[in-house]
Amino acid sequence: MSINHLILRNLKKNIKNYYLYVFALIFSVALYFAFVTLQYDPTMNEAKGSIKGAAALKAASILLIAIVAVFLLYANKLFMKRRSKEIGLFQLIGMTKNGIFRLMSVENLILYYGSLLIGIFIGFSCSKLIMMLLFKITDVETNATLQFSVEALIQTFIVFTLIYLVIMLMNYVFIKRQTILSLFRVLSSAEGKVKKISVLEVLFGIIGIVLIISGYYVSSKLFDGDFSNMNELFMAMIFILGSVIIGTYLFYKGSVTFITNVIRKKKGGYLNINEVLSLSSIMFRMKSNALLLTIITTVSALAIGLLSLSYISYYSTEKTAEQNVPTHFSLTNDKDAKEFEKALDAKKIAYNEKRMKVIQVDIDIRKIMDSNFKELKSDPSAMTFPVISDKSLSDVDLSKDETLFSGLDGMLSKVMSFKDSGTIVLKGKKERIPQKYIGLKDKFILPYTFTFGGLPVAVVDDTVFQQLKNDLDPEIQFDQSYYVGIDIKDDANLEKANNIFEKLHLDDHPGNLSRLLMSSSQKQAMGLIMFIVGFLGLTFLITSGCILYFKQMDESEDEKPNYTILRKLGFTQIDLLKGIQAKQLFNFGIPLAVGLLHSYFAVKSGWFIFGTELWTPMIAVMVLYTVLYSIFGILSVLYYKKVIKDAL
Repeated sequence: MSINHLILRNLKKNIKNYYLYVFALIFSVALYFAFVTLQYDPTMNEAKGSIKGAAALKAASILLIAIVAVFLLYANKLFMKRRSKEIGLFQLIGMTKNGIFRLMSVENLILYYGSLLIGIFIGFSCSKLIMMLLFKITDVETNATLQFSVEALIQTFIVFTLIYLVIMLMNYVFIKRQTILSLFRVLSSAEGKVKKISVLEVLFGIIGIVLIISGYYVSSKLFDGDFSNMNELFMAMIFILGSVIIGTYLFYKGSVTFITNVIRKKKGGYLNINEVLSLSSIMFRMKSNALLLTIITTVSALAIGLLSLSYISYYSTEKTAEQNVPTHFSLTNDKDAKEFEKALDAKKIAYNEKRMKVIQVDIDIRKIMDSNFKELKSDPSAMTFPVISDKSLSDVDLSKDETLFSGLDGMLSKVMSFKDSGTIVLKGKKERIPQKYIGLKDKFILPYTFTFGGLPVAVVDDTVFQQLKNDLDPEIQFDQSYYVGIDIKDDANLEKANNIFEKLHLDDHPGNLSRLLMSSSQKQAMGLIMFIVGFLGLTFLITSGCILYFKQMDESEDEKPNYTILRKLGFTQIDLLKGIQAKQLFNFGIPLAVGLLHSYFAVKSGWFIFGTELWTPMIAVMVLYTVLYSIFGILSVLYYKKVIKDAL
């Protein structure tokens, strides 16, 4: 047999066995090339000023390289292990180690660069679609064009060539270090199989579960006022991160083995064929894969968490803009308001107007505070709040001794919560006016420029308001003390009104705001982040899914003799396949379930910082991730089915 024939035969065999690796490589190259193409595309330069696209995409491409490089190096390590007997046979027939290395280098060269070229072609074909998706998500109005970038081609070739050289170096070191005997023993020595469960493993398992639960508990208390300064918050976050990661490792190292062993002992050691193929295999192999599973689970949780938070921000843009700008347009001086209203009248756009005087007053709120966050920058005995008269609101009528708060930012509410009732003191320059605090309403009345970014508005009786107005402290007053809110009656005219607002350059004046402009700006920023996190998360999902698939493929080959014996004893393919399905449910389900739990508690602890909606965005991300992740479990079952079929 000639060397060329040997190369072609091995190449055909490798493609047949490792088609998922080729797919993941093609996908990674395509995604990277598309990202780099976006950096060099002239159309992106037009949008650069509005979404800062180039810098963000460049950072994403670097992270993408790291994910792909780790995946390729790990996958190559598994493949070298699978081919160890083949390398040993080559040495037995007289081939030198250098000759074997050259043979495998040529095979890898054809497989690798063939996948690279296909990936570049697919990346180029999809680059316009990806660009259109980016523009759609970020609300950038520009035409996407399909242009081939030579710079992107060169950069992609350089990056993946460097990865290829590292792979070849790993292969060279592996071949040089192994003897013929050790190569035949690689398969049997690679997986550490546990014969007996020690007390230490049981202890590790219990500690792992306790650490994870304690991390979850502390995360749920993170912003409940239990940690009263930034140092305590920082230490709590470090504890959560450390306890969850270490707990996850110990969970895989001991907890899974311990739990499955308890199940086995309850059955008195009498297991049916399904339990033998699932529980026993998991008990003996989960420990040796603890580090890999910990990394996959942690990064999966990170990917799900970041994507959930970015989608929460994107999903909440309109609601957040509505809270920050309660009316369609907010203006802070009469001249701008009259100019805008005149332009609306000229275009026959109907609108509603509300006007109110706003003053800033120090209020002693110590007796109504329900939290004690020491890092709060203001003194609770004299915290400055915006104050308006109840005459400015049609649905509020207060007595002379009552004060109502309205509209508290969600993030601020976690460090500054109020009781349902109590007493406060309004402080003018000279006078002190005691008031009965009657509660906090959810309604947002003033734009964020009046509320220091999230404080509630204090509503008082008009008599008290006039009294405070005549006794103002000039040192705490804003330049703008007059608020004009304009709501367009017909939403169909909102875009026209917004164009008028921009043409008059009213948004250039401090304090003048458009809800539509704010929502669009937030969508551009968060849409880009969601786009990048989504594609990086998808890349990691595919690469980690492939790694788990390769591990299962590796285990199936090791267990093939066992299937042969079971088949000879009379068990059918269907009997064995039921046990394999249960096994894969554990192998893929446990890392997925733990990753989802980690991400849930991480998102739940601080989601309010990113937006106003939690469940819909988070559930959508988790369901999508679960569906895509499950595909690799199904593929591994199909591969096992093939192995079982060939076992007899």
